[in-house]
Amino acid sequence: MAASMCDVFSFCVGVAGRARVAVEVRFVSSAKGKGLFATQPIQKGETIFIERPLVAAQFLWNALYRYRGEHISPTPEGCWAQQPLRMEETCDHCLRALEKAEENAQRLTGKPGQVLPHPELCTVRKDLHQNCPHCQVTYCSTECLLAAAEQYHRVLCPGPSQDDPLHPLNKLQEAWRSVHYPPETASIMLMARMVATVKQAKDKDRWIRLFSQFCNKTANEEEEIVHKLLGDKFKGQLELLRRLFTEALYEEALSQWFTPDGFRSLFALVGTNGQGIGTSSLSQWVRACDALELKPQDREQLDAFIDQLYKDIETATGNHSCVPNAETSFPENNFLLHVTALEDIKPGEEICISYLDCCQRERSRHSRHKILRENYLFVCSCPKCLAEADEPNMTSEEEDDEEDEEGEPEDAELGDEMTDV
Repeated sequence: MAASMCDVFSFCVGVAGRARVAVEVRFVSSAKGKGLFATQPIQKGETIFIERPLVAAQFLWNALYRYRGEHISPTPEGCWAQQPLRMEETCDHCLRALEKAEENAQRLTGKPGQVLPHPELCTVRKDLHQNCPHCQVTYCSTECLLAAAEQYHRVLCPGPSQDDPLHPLNKLQEAWRSVHYPPETASIMLMARMVATVKQAKDKDRWIRLFSQFCNKTANEEEEIVHKLLGDKFKGQLELLRRLFTEALYEEALSQWFTPDGFRSLFALVGTNGQGIGTSSLSQWVRACDALELKPQDREQLDAFIDQLYKDIETATGNHSCVPNAETSFPENNFLLHVTALEDIKPGEEICISYLDCCQRERSRHSRHKILRENYLFVCSCPKCLAEADEPNMTSEEEDDEEDEEGEPEDAELGDEMTDV
């Protein structure tokens, strides 16, 4: 059962009323499901809406090694997609970075003495950090500590058993880490927080409706998603996770989620609707530096410093389009997703982001389709893909190989054979 429009936009922050006026959810097709459509003109650069996630959680390996988090977006039309980022320790609720920008730079560059200019631009307030008094998990503020306790943490808090390998939740987490190595693309704890949210909720039916709107894949599609997440032995691994999940979190109101079919559906829901969240105090500091009004010489020096810093480091819900008219970001350094127009959007025009990064969008149509099919289980029919429909069905790698072969001399193959010998 789909959630009402009121439920959907009730998770928008600040501009919830604006979202209800400017955007609506429509059914697109059985292949694409639902999509976001503009109901009034949207100007380039305008924030279309900001939303809180239904639930958010750090990836389990990332909680150990401090990378990034993931969340489920409340908008029903599908998955925002974002590439992994190298991140620091984060608030266990809102995923706001807990390291100061300078500490982040020191860790990522491997230079303990790294000093950043303009330290006052870092917004991390360590004096506000709070720990759960029972399990010591860290939050960026009292507000997040209380919000987590109110929504799900009372169920999930292991208390003094946080380091006990026999605690049901610890057994579940260890089993997950044993079958899903980095880079992680989903988290069993996201599913755990969904269950815990329902267990703690006064209005359980509302939350069940919100979560159930994502369950619209066929059994074969779900199995393919789970296979991709867990590998060739996914059936045995899925059953192990289901057993441990049930032992730790069974809830009668969600009994269907704990059956083999229901657990597979829940797993597929997280696999396709999860959104990676990139939060970084260092990147936020860089943006603040970019906004400084400086003399030309000072600007040049600061930009050169930041460029060198990045060298030292070595370093979306709308439907997909290979020519997106909107993009997603997390500019507030927490779990608030900003959707921003890349161009003017007319009333009635669908708002689309790209599930591909910039480099992937420049690859051949066949390569793009291969990535999207393997990761998101659909075939793109955006204007770019339709315009390139008559192009040869070969991947970008094959095209490169073909160009290389055309450029080789006639005896190149013989030379290769002789080299192999």
